[in-house]
Amino acid sequence: MSLRIDGVTKKFGKHTAVDQLTIEIPESEIFGFLGANGAGKTTTFRMILGLLNPSEGAIEWNGKKITYNESDEIGYLPEERGLYPKLKVKDQLIYLGRLKGMTKQQVLTEMDKWFDKLKVSEYLNKKVEELSKGNQQKIQFIAAVLHKPKLLILDEPFSGLDPVNVELLKQAVVDLKEAGTSIVFASHRMEHVEELCQHLCIMHHGKPVVHGALREIKRSFGKKNVFVQGDFAMDFLESITGVTKYKKTNEGVELQIENEEIASTIFHELQHKGFVRKFALEEPSLNDIFIEKVGASYE
Repeated sequence: MSLRIDGVTKKFGKHTAVDQLTIEIPESEIFGFLGANGAGKTTTFRMILGLLNPSEGAIEWNGKKITYNESDEIGYLPEERGLYPKLKVKDQLIYLGRLKGMTKQQVLTEMDKWFDKLKVSEYLNKKVEELSKGNQQKIQFIAAVLHKPKLLILDEPFSGLDPVNVELLKQAVVDLKEAGTSIVFASHRMEHVEELCQHLCIMHHGKPVVHGALREIKRSFGKKNVFVQGDFAMDFLESITGVTKYKKTNEGVELQIENEEIASTIFHELQHKGFVRKFALEEPSLNDIFIEKVGASYE
């Protein structure tokens, strides 16, 4: 079951929030959506969910338009908190599960499994407002996956979580993918997208500026990164032809180079200058690509 977004545009008055977006999201994969605030990610999600209608174009899930009948196959974790603060966690999840067509017993069975997995069992009878932001986020994630959706949309799923809980939730997302769920997720954190996604789309002012398989995107970017650690001054590397960026760090220097061939020139220039502790040639990071295509860092 793939999700297809075909020529979709969404206008609010004179403002175009999404502009001619065409992407296909493969089945049983994690697809990454990147873009600064206002790039059109959340608007796209709301159109997929049927909360907004496109001004132009079509969105299809499994070859059909998404209607209310398909809503039980979809899970959604919004960026903003969407839980009732005064309700107890258990009562809230039973209510939300019943809305998705589950019986109370089905909810309780799934709830036990997820509470154990995400280590939140002690909050079962607490009110949502009594929980930390991170634990509220975990409960909201459980609410999104309780009914075993075939398509799961996660908008900034790791916000408010400490590193231990980020790893816990990442593993849960990977497990869902391996069980056959198609997952679309937006994140501010480039390294999460690089780690989890095989395909991605970078949006800028509502338009897709980069779209495709992560491996192909990196390959077609052309530029590479070189990291050098040495016991001597390396400022001279900045003036080598083909070095497009030069940055000093606590460990050494980071260079961006036009292509792999420049790396051998740099390596040659380092000879007999002193002791080289580290010389590493790496693929460009997603952050490098984002800055190049969008003209700003994504932090």
